[in-house]
Amino acid sequence: MRKKTQLIHGGVSRDPYTGAVSIPIYQASTYKQDGVGNFKYEYARTGNPTREALEKLIADLEGGARGFAFASGMAAITATVQLFRAGDHLLVTDDVYGGTFRVMDKIFSRFGVDVSFVDTSDPETVSKSVRPETKAIFIETPTNPLLKITNLEAISGIAKENGLKLIVDNTFSTPYWQNPIAHGADIVLHSATKYLGGHSDVVAGLVVAKDEQLGEELHFVQNSTGGVLAPHDSWLLIRGIKTLGIRMEEIEKNTEEVVRFLTGHDAVGKVYYPGLTDHPGHDVHQKQAGGFGGMISFTVESQEKALSLLEKVRYFTLAESLGAVESLISIPSLMTHASIPKERRHELGIEDGLVRISVGLEDPLDLVEDLEQALAANEIHV
Repeated sequence: MRKKTQLIHGGVSRDPYTGAVSIPIYQASTYKQDGVGNFKYEYARTGNPTREALEKLIADLEGGARGFAFASGMAAITATVQLFRAGDHLLVTDDVYGGTFRVMDKIFSRFGVDVSFVDTSDPETVSKSVRPETKAIFIETPTNPLLKITNLEAISGIAKENGLKLIVDNTFSTPYWQNPIAHGADIVLHSATKYLGGHSDVVAGLVVAKDEQLGEELHFVQNSTGGVLAPHDSWLLIRGIKTLGIRMEEIEKNTEEVVRFLTGHDAVGKVYYPGLTDHPGHDVHQKQAGGFGGMISFTVESQEKALSLLEKVRYFTLAESLGAVESLISIPSLMTHASIPKERRHELGIEDGLVRISVGLEDPLDLVEDLEQALAANEIHV
């Protein structure tokens, strides 16, 4: 089954009880049992037909054995890290989403899980950072916000050599463009709030386990801790995923136009986009993914200039999040990555004048013209 067909017919594509082509929203907290222990569903935290349809769909799309739906991307990450215990050590991509950094650095450290943030785009650095107590490598590729690329197969080799789990946050590429399990990952994560939902109307997280044993461990955590996705939100995600393919393809076309404009503008400094041939890791990403996505970061002279730019745009919405039908714009240093200390941000290359945009489905000429007038109105110069 090809990917666009799988988006629509994967998982549980119709209701087995009624034949409905749209999975119903089973708004139930508990279920009748035909005798003690004789049931299909027991309790909605443990299992729900609508959520189960979504979980089977994401497992199919990522090529894994089991899928799990959570109330947010951070809940998905939390459940995954709860597979580990006090004294375990994790290697995590240095240029990671600010919320991931925060929960690793400020929350899991309270429970004795040790984390080292390393440049996972350099396999040698990763290999040298492995300790006897290291249990997993957690990566984003492309990263948020600098779009750094990690070679999945190279890091998978290091993980296997050392008996480690490889966990990949696949939010930016989505399963339409990239399937980390096919390149050696054990667990794949998504902030499904983003491209998978695609319409800025749901908050959700998804996790896929490559095999049944790991799936059982994750289900135990999910059922025990209870951060599950509600039935209606599960239904919204199933609906959003059906159009993921055409959205990702159209978004990428729009992104190419915006990148072309930015790279030729005197007021723009660096442009970060994996589709640029001189972007670090371009060739690696091209081999392990089918597309370059809709995220772009670029620099202007200062944070003040960036703030002024945000005030002038008309079609780019100033907002947190990404991956929606509308184009969004933000300043990572003040928004998504504000929880990372300034000195650390600068070490990573997250400059105060860095602007991140998520390209949507508007007419690309309108998006280019919007940026053009905003830059001109500000007389921004680098």
